[in-house]
Amino acid sequence: MIFPLEKLVKFNQNIYEITVAASRRAFQMSMIRDPSIEQNDGKVVSLAAKQLFGEEVQYRIEQK
Repeated sequence: MIFPLEKLVKFNQNIYEITVAASRRAFQMSMIRDPSIEQNDGKVVSLAAKQLFGEEVQYRIEQK
């Protein structure tokens, strides 16, 4: 699986927010040893980005 560059180019929201969300999602997936990581040749960051850009996983910014 390749990083979804075409969706990244079309993304018109805050790129910093989705970058942080992808990083955190990748961490979550690696900690629970998600089986989909193996299917993606161990490329957990690109898998997390695919989930976020494909809206399979939602994120929100918490205000403190």
